Amino acid sequence: MRRVLNSMLVVGVLSALGLAGCGGKGSAPPVKSGSSMADSAEQVMIDVRSLLTDKGVQRGEMFADSAYIFDDNTRFELRKVRTTFNKSTGVKDGTMSANRGRYNLREQVLEGFGNVIITTTEGKRLTSPHVRYSQASNMVSSDSAFTLVEPGRTVSGIGFQSDPQLTQFRILKGARGQGSFTLPGQ
Repeated sequence: MRRVLNSMLVVGVLSALGLAGCGGKGSAPPVKSGSSMADSAEQVMIDVRSLLTDKGVQRGEMFADSAYIFDDNTRFELRKVRTTFNKSTGVKDGTMSANRGRYNLREQVLEGFGNVIITTTEGKRLTSPHVRYSQASNMVSSDSAFTLVEPGRTVSGIGFQSDPQLTQFRILKGARGQGSFTLPGQ
């Protein structure tokens, strides 16, 4: 009998402590002020994967942590976007990553915003705050500052146009660099 009373006493004390702990008000969960993209999106997708094709040729593959879809399912606002680029033979030869992205299905244009990095299988690495990739022309471009690092040299400037492999590279203005260079016509 004494054991039962002791057990009931312990249960009673623990219950009282549990109720006392629940009596206080906790902190409210965080709530975003204003509207978010998810409020007006036609669809919201998580762990997105899509092929980037042009006339039946796979030009790349796009991945994103999340996508918000607008404009009759033609504009995708992406978070943590990663893309692979393919040669015309289908062989993967480069990647692009960015904090945010926008893909326009009608124009077949993928844009990267915030810490955009393009790397090639040849060891080239381009960084810029904004890069635009056009599937139809298979070109990357930007009107923002950039830095291109490749074995033996570093080039920077404002604005560029290039193929995704960064071999046919045209600097729009403010070209600077260090390392070995071959001048045109020599």
